[in-house]
Amino acid sequence: MNWLNKLERKFGKYAIPNLIVWLIGAYTIGFLLYAVSPGILNMLTLSPYHILHGQIWRLVTWILMPTETNLIFLLIMAMFYYQLGTTLERTWGTFRFNVYIFSGIIFTVIGAFILYGIYYLMNFDIFLAAPALAAQMSATMSYGFSVNYINMSIFLAFAVMYPDMQVLLYFIIPIKMKWMAIVYGVLIVYHFVVNSWSGRVSIVMSLLSFIVFFLSTRNLKRYSPHEVHRRQQFKAQMRQPRPGSGITKHKCAVCGRTELDDPTLEFRFCSKCEGNYEYCSDHLFTHQHIRRS
Repeated sequence: MNWLNKLERKFGKYAIPNLIVWLIGAYTIGFLLYAVSPGILNMLTLSPYHILHGQIWRLVTWILMPTETNLIFLLIMAMFYYQLGTTLERTWGTFRFNVYIFSGIIFTVIGAFILYGIYYLMNFDIFLAAPALAAQMSATMSYGFSVNYINMSIFLAFAVMYPDMQVLLYFIIPIKMKWMAIVYGVLIVYHFVVNSWSGRVSIVMSLLSFIVFFLSTRNLKRYSPHEVHRRQQFKAQMRQPRPGSGITKHKCAVCGRTELDDPTLEFRFCSKCEGNYEYCSDHLFTHQHIRRS
């Protein structure tokens, strides 16, 4: 049993359901803030210098940075990643999906501070003599950190789980996930080459969750669509009584008939009886109510 299983046993109850909805909602709020007052985003970015000088809200608010500034593309992106995120959560379970997303966020924050530390050591004398320059450099660097590459890690995880699933690119072009993953991979390499160092660190640290998660999950077959469907069918069958076992789910408190006697019978509990008494459709309204007092 790997470390994810152990963590799930201890902290699984604290997992946030539908986390992808909260993530999409975050940068939708960021888009609205950008539309109303673009300058306010300067107070939300992941800037290590400002965080170390008391603006600790930036540890969280950088998630609000919009991934798109065009409303149409934002809506397309939101619908697309909502489908990917909800499917992954159903496949992995809520806790593992939470771990995947939050690890990407935490790795990005760590990467930002590591990069700032390198800049600080390389320009130690300048930073001491001109604090304003350090603040400006950190602010400029911070714009390279966003959830855009966390979205990419969601896409790559989905492509690994469902490589042969066909989707409609821009709702028009049918294409399999594995081919889109290759295109995404090329785009990631391109962005890594042309980006600033903050962008490069953001790419590496955001995708680190993808690497760590799949290396730590040794048995990937367990999360394949076929295996997930097989487990769901098994659980459904276990909930049903086996033929000939004599075990029933329903029994009328008056006549004693069960679903094995007549599969067409319907059973209901009586709200006026004191206790868990179930009746068939023939006796639900004709029985004498049971009172304990």
